[in-house]
Amino acid sequence: MNDLPRRTFLRSSVAVGGVAGLMGSAALLNQPSVGLPNQVIGGRPSLTHGVQSGDVGTTTATVWARSDRPARLMVEVARDDRFRNPVRLRGPRTTFGTDLTGRIGLRGLPPGRDLSYRIWADDPDGGRPGRPVVGRLRTAPARKDDVRFLWSGDIAGQGWGIDPAYGGYRIADAMAARDADFFLCSGDTVYADGPLTEKVALPDGRTWTNLVTVEKSKVAESLHEFRGQYKYNLMADNWRRFLAQTPQVNQWDDHEVTNNWYPGEILDDARYTEKSVDVLARRAKQAFHEYVPINPRQSDADGRIYRVIHHGPSLDVFVLDMRTYKDPNTANGETRSDGGVLGRKQTRWLLDELRRSKATWKVIAADLPLGLVVPDGTTAQEGLAQGDPGLPLGRERDIAEVLTGLQRLGIRNHVWLTADVHYTAAHHYSPDRAAYQRFDPFWEFVSGPLNAGAFGPNALDGTFGPEAVYVEAPPKANTSPAEGFQFFGEVQIDGRTEELTVQLRGIDGGVRHQTTLTPARR
Repeated sequence: MNDLPRRTFLRSSVAVGGVAGLMGSAALLNQPSVGLPNQVIGGRPSLTHGVQSGDVGTTTATVWARSDRPARLMVEVARDDRFRNPVRLRGPRTTFGTDLTGRIGLRGLPPGRDLSYRIWADDPDGGRPGRPVVGRLRTAPARKDDVRFLWSGDIAGQGWGIDPAYGGYRIADAMAARDADFFLCSGDTVYADGPLTEKVALPDGRTWTNLVTVEKSKVAESLHEFRGQYKYNLMADNWRRFLAQTPQVNQWDDHEVTNNWYPGEILDDARYTEKSVDVLARRAKQAFHEYVPINPRQSDADGRIYRVIHHGPSLDVFVLDMRTYKDPNTANGETRSDGGVLGRKQTRWLLDELRRSKATWKVIAADLPLGLVVPDGTTAQEGLAQGDPGLPLGRERDIAEVLTGLQRLGIRNHVWLTADVHYTAAHHYSPDRAAYQRFDPFWEFVSGPLNAGAFGPNALDGTFGPEAVYVEAPPKANTSPAEGFQFFGEVQIDGRTEELTVQLRGIDGGVRHQTTLTPARR
């Protein structure tokens, strides 16, 4: 890297408590001994669940860690993994109010660079500091350059948790090998409604043996139990290593709270003592913000999740929240809007941000597929479509407004990415095949799951003219990760031509399908 003046290299903004301060160069600390979560090293304060980074921009990033006791988080950032001439930052004090988690906002980073960071816990009473844990991040380019990112979702669902004999979260190794700029998690980051049992029989006579914690042995209801869902995922060594080397962009869907939830719902489920979904959702959202490295500057008093991530001149990622504003799961045939999935405020925000975007490609990260029918029971609909191939009804009206707005604004280079349905697919939407025709053709790509039961495929609704160009789904419902059918997607943007290539990849990292798109020029 070029030698930048230290005063312009890095500034910090503390995300949770404390006062930020930029200190001078410090002597190298011992290299980390990551160990297992919850390990205490020699009586010193320690980090319990590794380190993470997220919402990385051209000059900004958010880093995260959790300590084993109240402590002061400290971070050093350097241009190489030997930490020569690091910049040291004083982070927040961790408290039981945030379950000992803390986020540190970094500013003034050099664009388009690989950076190493390490976080440790300082004893607030003057004792010996804990050992640091190292992570890596790559800032977005300031000029046109190659971009590579991954996306998927659906982590540890349908009874399939961490089995060390099957590689922990097996697909994490293939994802780590791609050396991506960032990972877009398209929801179902945890399965708070999916208790685990220790033994699960596999079809070939083998046994899947889950690691099971107290919090994962029942549905999550208390804040403590929701926090336990995130701690559980970080018990998988290879998943923790992947997150330490790959920045994240996170959104949520339903299983962070409970299956197919919507605001105002009262549960009819004997597993729950707390029946109000609104109460559960408040606790779940607090745990979500405590345990994923979302930039708090993008949030608001309600813990807003929808936001835009600017990743250089070639890419903007528009992260949607199709859960917080979702209307009840009816037959989804309403002819007048009653809330839909985006809500009025988020819809206006999305169209305004799309209009302001100067990036060549607009990736819209949706936590629900647009044209797949996803039932909720026998008569209600969980998804956006309902199987009626006519003009938009129910939640389809929200999507029609956005698609027509994109056409009106002259935005052609938009690609939709999603997960949710636990298989992988490439869908092309065209007004030539559609009942509703006031939009330009576009692509939607589906990926997942990461370590959950595989399902599908789902039926397509003809309202927006989708065609399933590629589909790979398991032969039976709830196929285990041991049998494959786990998927992630990869997006590459060529820095010279700005062609965008989408690859659908399997559990071994192999390419199952590829589509290359050439950007339209105004």
